[in-house]
Amino acid sequence: MSTTETPQSVALPESPGVSARRAWAAVGVILIGEIMDLLDSLVTTIAGPTITRDMGGSQEFIQWLAAGYTIAMAAGLLIGGRLGDKYGRKNLFLVGLAGFTATSLVSALATNPETLITARILQGLLGALMVPQALGIIRSVFPPDKVAVAFGVTGPAMALSGVAGPIVAGWLVDADYFGWGWRMIFAVNVPIGGLALLAGFAVLPRSTRQKDLRIDVVGALIAAAGMAAVIFSLVQGRELGWPWWVFVLLAAGVGALAGFVRYQIQRAAKGLSTLITPSLFGKKAFVSGLSVGILFFSVMMGGALLFSLFFQLGLGMSPLKSGLATIAQAAGMLLGFGFSQALGMARRTMFLGFAAVAAGLLAALGTIAVQDDPVNAWWLSPALAVVGIGSGLAIAPFFDIVLSGVDEEETGSAAGTLSSAQQVGNALGASVLGTVFFSVLDGERGHGASAFTTAASTGLLVAVAFVAGAALCTLWLPERAVRHVEV
Repeated sequence: MSTTETPQSVALPESPGVSARRAWAAVGVILIGEIMDLLDSLVTTIAGPTITRDMGGSQEFIQWLAAGYTIAMAAGLLIGGRLGDKYGRKNLFLVGLAGFTATSLVSALATNPETLITARILQGLLGALMVPQALGIIRSVFPPDKVAVAFGVTGPAMALSGVAGPIVAGWLVDADYFGWGWRMIFAVNVPIGGLALLAGFAVLPRSTRQKDLRIDVVGALIAAAGMAAVIFSLVQGRELGWPWWVFVLLAAGVGALAGFVRYQIQRAAKGLSTLITPSLFGKKAFVSGLSVGILFFSVMMGGALLFSLFFQLGLGMSPLKSGLATIAQAAGMLLGFGFSQALGMARRTMFLGFAAVAAGLLAALGTIAVQDDPVNAWWLSPALAVVGIGSGLAIAPFFDIVLSGVDEEETGSAAGTLSSAQQVGNALGASVLGTVFFSVLDGERGHGASAFTTAASTGLLVAVAFVAGAALCTLWLPERAVRHVEV
């Protein structure tokens, strides 16, 4: 479809009981909800320093703004899709959208770090109720041969939203509309979410409910507790001075995640419902794909936070200038997606992407090292463009390749688990790279701008190590994605 065509201009056979116009209206509502979720996962990487200065929170507060949201999203995604099957996708989407909008208002009105972090966690959980319903709703309003057309519209829209997120956040903070400053990044969700909610009641189709479906709530709680314990240990350990019990808690979190896998296998053996198809854990390619996703998305989110901290705290840039300084990376990512089509959806494309990301990160480190203080952030644009191109090359084939290594009946569970792993990676990146940055900064106190340069450089080295780990895990993925074409 060309960029000048509107969704209504596509020749579209109607699904039973759903007109083409209503189907595209439903897609519009879904897009609004998903874009709100995507933007709120990104905005605090730009607005975090300003929020902290205003509220007086600790350095860890910045990390929790991102990690709290994404870890709640990761835990909720394990159960969100199942709840939609049981209680109806439309119902869960609207509940999630309403709750997400309400917690956005609470975030905008928060007067202390504790309230804001709590609201962010609730946002993540409610987003996890909303987002998994999208696939089922789109499939229910479009005939099978036109579902791909709908996803052809939603994919680019989400990609452009990811590119625009940091810039929009910086603009809203700097513009200081109504004197609200950073609060506008959350307040803007309220009218948009309210209108989407009203439209959703009118255009989203009702879905059948599997009332007898049993949901593994205990498994979801085990997984959530494990993830929370790991992230809490990594974020708060430095502020607490790394007492012995933090390491015990970290080990307990890892143990809980391993216990979650064992628990799923045991439930399956008894014929009970599971959150993840246990047979996936026996597939080397899928386990490798999970590892790749966690490590690489750690670099994506952690790197965004790292550069934002360096630009704003170290170089004194405004939130808007900080967002604009990374536009080369965003543009590079779009180019990378395009290049991946020419190179092919193959493992070698991912390798090339990882190599480019590592090269770009090392180039950024070198650029920082050779400049005199203060560093000119705009000189980092070429390196960030290479990082973006590599990210696009690596991400484009990722889901197809990993999912091609699972059986058809495992695809739904595998896709949901990969999405959850992506959120785990986001939380892990914000916690690990943020902790490295602030730990080095604490050790360099009194050295002025050079302290921030050292902290950023150390964080970049850790990010390169994560990329190398992701590339190593890619060795166990299939050589090429196998596309299943419906006949």
